[in-house]
Amino acid sequence: MRTIGLIGGMSWESTSLYYQIINREVGRRLGGLHSAPFQLVSLNFEDIASRQRAGDWSGMSAILVDAARKLERSGADCVLIGTNTMHKLAPDVDAAVDVPLLHIADATAKAVLDAGLNKIGLLGTRFTMEQPFYRTHLAGHGIDCVVPSEEERAEVHRIIFEELCKGQFNDSSRRALQEICSGLAEQGAQGIVLGCTELCLIISESDLCMPCFDTTSLHALAAVDFALAAGPEDPVRSASCTPA
Repeated sequence: MRTIGLIGGMSWESTSLYYQIINREVGRRLGGLHSAPFQLVSLNFEDIASRQRAGDWSGMSAILVDAARKLERSGADCVLIGTNTMHKLAPDVDAAVDVPLLHIADATAKAVLDAGLNKIGLLGTRFTMEQPFYRTHLAGHGIDCVVPSEEERAEVHRIIFEELCKGQFNDSSRRALQEICSGLAEQGAQGIVLGCTELCLIISESDLCMPCFDTTSLHALAAVDFALAAGPEDPVRSASCTPA
C-alpha cells in the first residue's frame, strides 16, 4: 500500500475528515484492522488566512512547497492539498516534488462527468468562486461553472471562515446555503460542487434538490484509490501512476 501525504490544517476541521474518510475506506476495502499509511503536515491556518487576506500568494506558495517536500522526504508516495482554495498554488507544489500531486478538482470533475453533468454551481471561499484557477481547471474537463451573486459569495465566505472553520454549524446558515443553491439551479446548474472542504460539515445532497459533490470525500477517496493501486505487496513508488 502506498503512503498518502496530506498538507492539512486549512482548516483542521476538514483535515480530520480526510483522516477519517481515508482510513474508514481502507478498512472497508481491505477488512480487518487495515488503515492507511499516512503522513501529515498540518499548518497553522491563521498564518495562511492572514496571507490570503493580504494577497500574499508567493508567501503561501513557499509554505506549501516546503510542506510538500517534507511529505516527500518522509516517504509519502503522493501529495494532497487538503483545501480547494490553495489549489491556486497546485502548479507550484506539483513542480516542487517528484511524487504525484492528486488535484482535488480532478477528483471532482470525474464525479461530475460520471453523473452525466456538465454545468455545476460552485460554492467555496471568495477566492475559489471569484478567481479563475478552479473554474478553469473544471473547464478543462468540459465542465461549466456558475457562481452566486456578489452578496451571496460574501455570505458563503463568511459562513466558511467565521463559522465552519471554528466548528460552528448554524441552521440559519444551512438555510442560507440552500437558498443560494436554489438560485444557482435557476441559472442552469445541474448540481452543486461544495468547493470548500468545510462545506460538507453543514450541507449535503439531502439538503438540496439536486446532485451534490462533496470535494472533501471525493479527494480523500481518490487518495485511497491511489494508495491501493499498487497492492500491499508492492510498495515501490511509481511517478507515472495516477488515481483510479
